[in-house]
Amino acid sequence: MRFIKTSFSFLISILMVLTLTGCGYNSFQTADEQIKANWSEVLNQYQRRSDLIPNLVNTVKGYANQEKDVLTQVTEARAKVGTIQATSELVNDPEAFKKFLAAQNELKGSLSRLMVVSENYPQLKSDATFRDLSAQLEGTENRITVARNRYIKAVQEYNVNVRTFPNNLTAMMFGYKPKENFTVENEAAISKAPTVDFNSNK
Repeated sequence: MRFIKTSFSFLISILMVLTLTGCGYNSFQTADEQIKANWSEVLNQYQRRSDLIPNLVNTVKGYANQEKDVLTQVTEARAKVGTIQATSELVNDPEAFKKFLAAQNELKGSLSRLMVVSENYPQLKSDATFRDLSAQLEGTENRITVARNRYIKAVQEYNVNVRTFPNNLTAMMFGYKPKENFTVENEAAISKAPTVDFNSNK
């Protein structure tokens, strides 16, 4: 009798494993890990941008200290970004996610204004340090765009699984919910890297 119960339990376990495999459980696990990895890369690139800002601000200040408003905006926007705990769990908190994106977009906007201001200072534009930092910033913005696009794609695929049958049944059973994605009104404009035209005669 005990043997029959043991065999029956074993068969139930196998059926449960096969059911979970067939209903998308493993795909949820894989997709969730992919989202975490892609999000970590987004954060890495955002941090890279943030690390460039102090030297960039100091360099601009050396030639254009009178542009205090713009320099202050950049510094304050960077500080605001730094107050947000950008962990992997951030993507599961819609309000925190939106707050984080708003802070990053504010920082991007202030950096763009700083680059526009720099056009008015030929000596600044010819400074080797400024040129190097500008090139690094532009490269970082391009990396951010790539990382964001990969994250967007991963979240889209995950969210489709959460919402479509029969995987949606598995999602409900194990508490998988749609994740927040980048939803800005002008994604193309925000993703465009700030540039400086070193050949301009302004």
